[in-house]
This record gives sequence, C-alpha cells and structure tokens, in this order.
Amino acid sequence: MGHQLESEYAGKRKTTCRVKFLAEMEITVSSDELLVEIKPYQPNRKRGHPPIGLERMLRLYFPQQ
Repeated sequence: MGHQLESEYAGKRKTTCRVKFLAEMEITVSSDELLVEIKPYQPNRKRGHPPIGLERMLRLYFPQQ
C-alpha cells in the first residue's frame, strides 16, 4: 500500500523554480549548438584535475549572469 501512495504522490509534486528555469533555459538556448561552438576552446589537460564538463559549466554560468 505504501508503494501505491508514493506513485500517486509522484505526479503531484510542486514544480520548483529551479526546474522551471532549467526547462525555460533549454528552450531558449539550444545546449547542443552551444556546446559545438565552445568545445574547441575547452582546455584538454593530460595531468592534474580533470576539467568540469561543458554542460555542467553552462548550467552554472547562465544563472549567475
């Protein structure tokens, strides 16, 4: 019975501002096209800490701006 209540509740969750913003950003800015443009400028380190992925960086950068 607990599993049934969880499945009913899953569809009724409130949409957060973060989810709304990311959905709107995905519609406004095509991330695939932007990644193709930025990829040649991404540093490619052979040693040390690996760079953060481009998609993650864009999702962090846009809300800051």
